[in-house]
Amino acid sequence: MEYVNILLGLLFACFLVREVVISVRRSSKRVAPGPYPLPIIGNLHLLGDKPQISLAQLAKKYGPIMNLKLGQINTVVISSSVLAKEVMQKQDLSFSSRFGPDALCACNHNDFSVVWLPVNNSQWRSLRKSMNSHIFSVNKLDANKHLRTKKMQELIDYCHKSGQNGEAVDIGRAAFRTSLNLLSNTIFSKDLTDPFSDSDKEFRELVWNIMAEAGKPNLVDFFPFLKKIDPQGIRRRLTNHFSKVLQLLSGLIDERLKEREMGNRENVDVLDALLSISPEEIDRKHIEHLYLDLFAAGTDTTSNTLEWAMAELLKNPHTLEKAQEELAQVIGRGKLVDEADVAQLPYLQCIVKEALRLHPPVSLLIPRKVEEDVELCGYTVPKGSQVLVNVWAIGRDSGIWENPLDFKPERFWESEIDVRGRDFELIPFGAGRRICPGLPLAIRTIPVVLGSLINTFNWKLHGGIAPNDLNMEEKFGITLAKAQPLLAVPIPL
Repeated sequence: MEYVNILLGLLFACFLVREVVISVRRSSKRVAPGPYPLPIIGNLHLLGDKPQISLAQLAKKYGPIMNLKLGQINTVVISSSVLAKEVMQKQDLSFSSRFGPDALCACNHNDFSVVWLPVNNSQWRSLRKSMNSHIFSVNKLDANKHLRTKKMQELIDYCHKSGQNGEAVDIGRAAFRTSLNLLSNTIFSKDLTDPFSDSDKEFRELVWNIMAEAGKPNLVDFFPFLKKIDPQGIRRRLTNHFSKVLQLLSGLIDERLKEREMGNRENVDVLDALLSISPEEIDRKHIEHLYLDLFAAGTDTTSNTLEWAMAELLKNPHTLEKAQEELAQVIGRGKLVDEADVAQLPYLQCIVKEALRLHPPVSLLIPRKVEEDVELCGYTVPKGSQVLVNVWAIGRDSGIWENPLDFKPERFWESEIDVRGRDFELIPFGAGRRICPGLPLAIRTIPVVLGSLINTFNWKLHGGIAPNDLNMEEKFGITLAKAQPLLAVPIPL
């Protein structure tokens, strides 16, 4: 036991010496201001359970570019639209690497994922090219419009059934099922969950479990020397979840390959298109992990945005009434919104932008990393630093937005600001090389689903809750979810 204590003491001493050496090296560079780090933990104690809020408050004291020490990890936080533009547009290449969480090394996902591969990697370029060509191109999205319409109708039917029985709808869960099945039909031409019951919920729960584990604070991400230990078991649990999803996806690919061998299938969905690409360009392993990315990133983000938008509308009845009036005038009360209708529904578009401003799906975006020292606005961002862009703070910046905490879609009424990564005041999907590839699908889906829900039903909060009493607390994770699910009763027209 004495030898163990001596060994632990030596390891601790080496750790301290290493930290002192790094600090001395960095002190010779002009790094951005920030709070003084404590020994070992650095500034970890300042994050709290809602880092986006804690970092926004710290930025008010230390400025829009701020340097923190999170355990062993030097972290630079960007909290202004001007600096976000510098990082994601003007110096995008220097900031385009990813700072990958240890948990996502499960099943070697980081070696195959379009989210985590470096942009100078040929595989990353092939995957982005395939996504842009076979999934999110205008032609492909137009061709799959009937699938989105069908899934929309199923959601409305589900809400109608609930309304007839006087039952509340869990908006987030219902939107999640719709998003999941929309993606699975686009890719595999089949549903992965039953829109009318919880009987077939395994895959849905797997995706939720993945997002929950990936969003947990992980000691390994702050103290990489703990990697082999995995003290919280997060990577171990994610390996189990990833394995189940990958096994399911592999089975669907095997099934499709057999159909193609029998010669009774043409290129009709995304899977067919990707299987027709040369394995040298995209092999089966990359296809499986690409689908894992799509299901993990493309369902939770969309459903959270829809839940937040509905919550804001139910909390602000005047805004909801104004949106319903626009819908009634343009397409008629009680009808589903068609994607072609959205251009004629400017107030609905304003509502979506305002929801994304206040409730960006990923509040700190996905962490970036610098591979070399980078000069940014007179400061040095040291090699190996994690870089976080606090879009939550930018969306609530009183220097940009009047009364930033108010839900006020009218602020976008005559504004040219958009969410496509060109206007850095509003970048919920990121910008530059690392912009979310699913943005074209999201901006088609969200207004159509939201508009259809409020145009085909009147809604009341479950349990007789008054609009002003609706809980709007956030729950921080890899995506920014509502702490308490939104339960609302649809009242058929």
